[in-house]
Amino acid sequence: MKIESKKWMYAGGIMLGVSFAVLFLARRLEGAAQWYSVHIYPIIVSCIGKIAGYVPVSVSELGLYAMIMIIIVLLFRLAAGLIKKKKGKKEIIQFLSGFFFAVSLLFLIYTLNCGINYHRESFSESAGLVTKPYTAEELKQVCVILTEDVNVYASQVDRDESGVMKLDGSERQSAVEAMQLLGENYPELQGYYPKPKGLVNPWILSVQNLSGVYSPFTVEANYNSGMTDYNIPFTACHELSHLRGFMQEQEANFIGYLACMESGEADFNYSGSLLGWIYCMNVLRKVDPEAWKEVRQMLAPEAEVDLQANSKYWARYDGKVAEVADMVNDSYLKANGQSDGVKSYDRMVDLMVMYYRE
Repeated sequence: MKIESKKWMYAGGIMLGVSFAVLFLARRLEGAAQWYSVHIYPIIVSCIGKIAGYVPVSVSELGLYAMIMIIIVLLFRLAAGLIKKKKGKKEIIQFLSGFFFAVSLLFLIYTLNCGINYHRESFSESAGLVTKPYTAEELKQVCVILTEDVNVYASQVDRDESGVMKLDGSERQSAVEAMQLLGENYPELQGYYPKPKGLVNPWILSVQNLSGVYSPFTVEANYNSGMTDYNIPFTACHELSHLRGFMQEQEANFIGYLACMESGEADFNYSGSLLGWIYCMNVLRKVDPEAWKEVRQMLAPEAEVDLQANSKYWARYDGKVAEVADMVNDSYLKANGQSDGVKSYDRMVDLMVMYYRE
């Protein structure tokens, strides 16, 4: 093994060791993750997030394309050299050591910009919102309130010739303003927010049945720009909440809902109330089908058009890739302490019922 290859391996090993040690301390040492999330992580967001924010498109998306191209080129050169017998075992080791170094570096970045935050104090704890058992009747009451909100805002948003809600293009800045406004009531949400970015090629997320993603490598909030517009304000605020260190999906959903409802803009109000309605109604349907039918009939026709457009959009991407992506996401969430996996998204309902109970 060449000296260069050994250096790559040693450096990669050190970074992996540091990453696992930091994650272990964050999980086991009480208060460590909270201190990091409050004092160190905001500096990272202000630096890396601000730099990436100068680029109008998603840096993480561009980086993904660049990484794929680099790997393809390196593999092609290695394969060509092996065929011509100009390259052999040493070149293979060199390639693998470089690949190991790159993976280790990315994992370290992930640990510092994301992994530690999974073990911080939750938003519900800091906001004093403790979930407790509730009845189906209480959930129904919340669903009725949300239905009334949806019906009010459904008539206030812009719509295209098909009657589907359309945004005016200011949602990126409006999402930042919504989060900043929410921060006035919740100090833990105060801080710098870069504008969320819609992907140039939303197929990347659509095929995984994802509406958005937080990129820890570039500290960016990305959303699926191809999905039905009513999803975008809520998703943008959801992803921005991760930039305050709140990684649990149910809490990011709840923060997204609060930000939309307190934004003062009809399209955000509509997005928040409709997404909240969907999550709560899904749970109500399981626990009390008759109550669900009763509330379901109350929804405004304008909202029905949006729901149909949304179902039609996602139906195009149902398949094996989406199933595998869902399994991977489920395993990822469970590995980071969210024992419910992808079901944790629905736990937003518990917080919403408690919120309205309070």
